[in-house]
Amino acid sequence: MQALVDQYLQHLTSERRLSPHTSDAYRRDLSLLVNHLQQQNVSDVVQIREFHIRQLLGSLHGSGLSGRSLQRALSAWRQFFAWLGSQRLVESNPVAAIRAPKSPRKLPKTLDVDQMNRFLSIDDNTWLAKRDHAMLELFYSSGLRLSELAGLDLLAIDLSEGLVRVTGKGKKVRVVPVGRVAVIALRDWLSVRAEGIPTGTLQHALFIGQKGARLGVRAIQLRLKHYSLKQGMDEPVHPHMLRHAFASHMLESSGDLRAVQELLGHASISTTQIYTHLDFQHLAKVYDAAHPRAQRKSGADSDINSI
Repeated sequence: MQALVDQYLQHLTSERRLSPHTSDAYRRDLSLLVNHLQQQNVSDVVQIREFHIRQLLGSLHGSGLSGRSLQRALSAWRQFFAWLGSQRLVESNPVAAIRAPKSPRKLPKTLDVDQMNRFLSIDDNTWLAKRDHAMLELFYSSGLRLSELAGLDLLAIDLSEGLVRVTGKGKKVRVVPVGRVAVIALRDWLSVRAEGIPTGTLQHALFIGQKGARLGVRAIQLRLKHYSLKQGMDEPVHPHMLRHAFASHMLESSGDLRAVQELLGHASISTTQIYTHLDFQHLAKVYDAAHPRAQRKSGADSDINSI
């Protein structure tokens, strides 16, 4: 059994050219399978049945392994048996019909409107502060992902129209509005952006460092950490918290899930439903105002009380 696993791992490295990190993940998941089968006195791959896999899956789930980790392990085992089949070493794949239990997706932490106002109250009287203020205002104003923000070029911004052209996941492009406060901060930043930058080093990136190079995702994360401390936030503000705050505040104010989906660049609305949280009282008000059976006629209460 172990010899076949070693051959498969060699196949992943030499033929499929997977990275060492990915190969190590396969090795760990396949080791779980080999150890379990040894405990069950199964020494030949042709002896492996679906119940062996379900047994192991149940054991791992009971030990606290997350649904995502179980799904990854199942994928590794499934592909291993598919490879064994291609080598004519097994006739069927015992993992083919097995699916991992789903883990509940946790909502990321967010900031309420007052907390966002506190975080964004930056005294932008220096080159660095002007850049950071514009960057954070745009981050929250347009609900961008960290990679989207870092990847913006000057030509992506149209301040006269209040729009930003964003390249998201899968290189899908969307156009997102930029709020009034963010536009003001961006104009202020662009008026000083080239100051002090050595000739020939200034890049086309919207947000740059003091040497003219594009500001990377790690640098942006560190700036958020800096302002978390500077603004006296209760906990560090992470990039995703700004995107989640944007989605939550937009949804709570508008109730338009489809519009928020478009603004976030989600391919599926189910992602938006999980990613955002709704105020139940807001939903109840929408229901009372919109549903024909929820609207009360005048005098209805008095009629009921008289019965």
